[in-house]
Amino acid sequence: MDAISLEPDMKVVGQASTGENAVETIRSLKPAIVLLDVNLPVMNGQQITHQVVLEKLRTRIVLMSGYDDVEQALHAAMAGAAAFCAKDIEPKNLLRIIREVADGKFVFGSQTLTRHELQKWIEEQIEAAPRPYSEPGSPFHPLSGREMQVLESVVTGLSNKEIASLLGISHQTVKNHVTSILRKFGVEDRTQAVVYALKHGWVRLRTSGVRSEGRGS
Repeated sequence: MDAISLEPDMKVVGQASTGENAVETIRSLKPAIVLLDVNLPVMNGQQITHQVVLEKLRTRIVLMSGYDDVEQALHAAMAGAAAFCAKDIEPKNLLRIIREVADGKFVFGSQTLTRHELQKWIEEQIEAAPRPYSEPGSPFHPLSGREMQVLESVVTGLSNKEIASLLGISHQTVKNHVTSILRKFGVEDRTQAVVYALKHGWVRLRTSGVRSEGRGS
């Protein structure tokens, strides 16, 4: 933020620490551009971006993540972001991205694109993706509300029986939800699902005492 505030053509007008606050800030201040962390509490960056698009707000979003990979960039683009970059990006490169986004361009995969070029890039990435993007729900948040509750419980180390007791549902229902989560994430076990969820910002690690993920029943 310090680098941005020093630029004569840029001004920092607000900051937010949670996803909900970010949405409220965007609605009230109507900034031209927002730098948004993918992994925010309450609502993740992709969800916020999608909400901004749904409300037809003019704010353009630059999504930032600790994991700079093509899959993350694709999720960001499909959510409606104008750009995606790593959080450890050099200030001069971030300033360049901000200016290009302000000029109506899109920046993904180290490329500056027009809207037409971005759509072509998205189609190419979907075609080359190791997992299909045809699951129900949006690619940036593919889980149902109940599946999110189950996933959050899995991340904290609860067994299926403990999750069933916590949520007031049957053990078999929990198993069904876990199976669905693994299928949607394209992973083979609970541990891989936790890693995937944390990496992509679906959930945050709220406790330091996560138990073994091998307790499937």
